[in-house]
Amino acid sequence: MTYGHLLAALSTAFTTLTAPAAPADPFFSYDRPATYEVRTERVQVPLRDGGHLACDLHRPAAEGRFPVIVYDYTAYDQLETLGRAAAWFVARGYSAAVCNARGSGDSPGHLDPFSAQEQRDNYDLIEWLAAQPWSTGRVGQTGVSYGGHSSLLVAVNKPPHLAAIIPVDGISDWYENTIYRGGIYSARIRDWQRATAPDTLTTYAQHPLYDDFWRERSVKARWKDLDVPVLEIAGWYDRYRQAMVDNFRARPRNVWLVAGPWQHGWPAGQPADIGNGPYLAWWDRWLGGRRDAPLPAAKVTSYEAGAGGGWKSWSTWPPPGARRERLGLGGDGTLTARPGAPVVRRFAVNTGEAPATPDERLTFQTQPYGSDLVLTGEITAEVRAAFTATDGNIAVVAEDVRPDGTATRITQGWLKASHRFGHTRAVPVRPGKTYDLTIRTWPTHYRLAAGHSLRVTVSSDDYPEIDSDAPAGHVDLRLGRGGTGITLTTWTEPR
Repeated sequence: MTYGHLLAALSTAFTTLTAPAAPADPFFSYDRPATYEVRTERVQVPLRDGGHLACDLHRPAAEGRFPVIVYDYTAYDQLETLGRAAAWFVARGYSAAVCNARGSGDSPGHLDPFSAQEQRDNYDLIEWLAAQPWSTGRVGQTGVSYGGHSSLLVAVNKPPHLAAIIPVDGISDWYENTIYRGGIYSARIRDWQRATAPDTLTTYAQHPLYDDFWRERSVKARWKDLDVPVLEIAGWYDRYRQAMVDNFRARPRNVWLVAGPWQHGWPAGQPADIGNGPYLAWWDRWLGGRRDAPLPAAKVTSYEAGAGGGWKSWSTWPPPGARRERLGLGGDGTLTARPGAPVVRRFAVNTGEAPATPDERLTFQTQPYGSDLVLTGEITAEVRAAFTATDGNIAVVAEDVRPDGTATRITQGWLKASHRFGHTRAVPVRPGKTYDLTIRTWPTHYRLAAGHSLRVTVSSDDYPEIDSDAPAGHVDLRLGRGGTGITLTTWTEPR
């Protein structure tokens, strides 16, 4: 063996030893051998208004009828790459359609992401696939991000032949999850808009409040119609984890949630990759008529991020036995169950894109924990604040602080003060008056190791997650007893 081969072997062995184990559940280890060769053709799928979608159709090279997977319905011209991934399922007896939405790739027309028109087109695609002579009439849909959003949105339109979906990093509500976070425009999304759908730079800005324009692009507004079997694949480091948890909690009877330590994107190639087994088991169960194909053993399968405790299986979310713990923000910068006497501390509003300076934020930190702390849900901030301007933004960021002072962001949440009663109307803010503001952070499953501290930062800005659009001035934060606090959702392993 050469030195290079030895290094490669040692690297493979080390990776095998250190890679997180797969969940101990037959659903995740499910497999069966490839049976078919794959044949591919470009097709034009007709739509009810005379238009068409450009799709690459991948089918088993054999006679007969096969169930169909819409393997991403997206605005990105990635049909070839997606087709290579879909081929794994085609070799096991599924046809797969990879399609560009109207106005993208080779699909003519105007791209209007997640609009009613795009949803109708997706509906027509599913029904066309179901009617083909090589189809069994049972259709599923999957996709990541744009394709995950699409699969959820078409499901609430209830096409008769859609049997099940697997959204990866999907929305519950396009307004809340992506565009206006806490009522504040997300600076992060503008690059995507410029590159993918530049017209939305105008249309989205014309709808700063939640109205029918956004309801049209919402799963949350039609949760009652989300009634097909749904396998949600979410990442605890992904921007859509709040959406995926909310979908599950709204429809726990027909939704299963798998959440891993993943960034935005398919889990493939990331730590704790679950492989193709669970996807195949899901399709075999709901599309392929294989009743011996397992479902997940639990409604929630979640990997503990941070210091990490591996995979956990629970019947619901937050998990049974989770408890709520309130910590107050003290005037001395502590984060504690006994926050001390009432006091007011002021910070300046950050009106630029640069990171907040010390006078533009307030930070609060616990003492180092004597044992591990496991967070299993949201951190809710109950902020008591007054503004010198007629509106203001509040950003709350929670971090894991190591003994050496380095920190890792755990979660965050935001709210525009004039949206304190919801996003359908802006309620004026009177300068100098104290307001009670409830801010939800994105949920997490995170282990804070013993010896680490929890730090919370309150400011007016969190660029580029939100625009730096708060009016100039100051924010007065009420602290101590009866003042601003946070509520943790924590869980302890049963003995």
